[in-house]
Amino acid sequence: MSAPVKIEIPDNQLMAGLLGQRDEFLRVVEDAFDVAVHVRGNEIMLDGLQAESAAKVIDELVLVLQQGGSLESAAVRRSIDMIRQDERPSEVLTDRIVTSYRGKPVRPKTAGQKRYVDAVRNHLVTFGVGPAGTGKSWLAVACAVRSLQDKEVERIILTRPAVEAGERLGYLPGDVMSKVDPYLRPLYDALHDMVGADNMAKLFERNVVEVAPLAFMRGRTLNDSFIILDEAQNTTPEQMMMFLTRIGFNSKAVVTGDTTQVDVAGGRSGLEGLEKILSGIESLRFVRLRSSDVVRHRIVQDIVDAYARHQKSR
Repeated sequence: MSAPVKIEIPDNQLMAGLLGQRDEFLRVVEDAFDVAVHVRGNEIMLDGLQAESAAKVIDELVLVLQQGGSLESAAVRRSIDMIRQDERPSEVLTDRIVTSYRGKPVRPKTAGQKRYVDAVRNHLVTFGVGPAGTGKSWLAVACAVRSLQDKEVERIILTRPAVEAGERLGYLPGDVMSKVDPYLRPLYDALHDMVGADNMAKLFERNVVEVAPLAFMRGRTLNDSFIILDEAQNTTPEQMMMFLTRIGFNSKAVVTGDTTQVDVAGGRSGLEGLEKILSGIESLRFVRLRSSDVVRHRIVQDIVDAYARHQKSR
């Protein structure tokens, strides 16, 4: 039988944020580690075989609160997962990428997302590969907005392949840009959430933000730009090479994709096997995100895991 673990919380305000409404957050920790949690004043007592692990979670959550962060049930559950993987939640949940136009900080929410964001910061080309819901595009746009605000680049270029071009797009009204708009909508939405509708319109008017289908990249050299290629699993190997050789001076590129959702004709994805081809190149990094990095509803993570098991069994 392990000895009880006692934690003293520095002040009442931290204690209130740590407990949550009706001690909601402590109950999450209690259930996850099968420990008994007793609160008296500013003192928390943990009793059970996994009391020390539960104490690590609480210590990390206190650090998050002390550094200006806030807690919610999902963040507490992710913190528990991180502690079990020997990660530091306080280093992840307090990393502010950018502040949205509504004054809300945009942060990584998992250790995998933190590694992804750090890779984007420290490398010229970053590949974020992983399942749906892991924040690949969202975080890339956040990093792009931060680089623009810090005047590290002069413009943001958002692009993705339109895999049905030539057939289904022909039925859509308007010019070429109107036809590809549905494919680029997720990038529009992420940018809108970062800067707001008014600022977004101004950025487009001044050509500070450019959104274009991948085919429009051919023949260009992109200097002083933060370039995001989204849905890269739907590029062909030739398109991927074309894109990567567009990168000019003082530019940064982020390539995102999910190799389980290849829609390109013939199944020849430009993302498959690319890590082996590009291995050894300096300032280029691949980051693999997993189902544990899914930040949508918990059922999305369960669905991703179920598909992964099915593919493995085949």
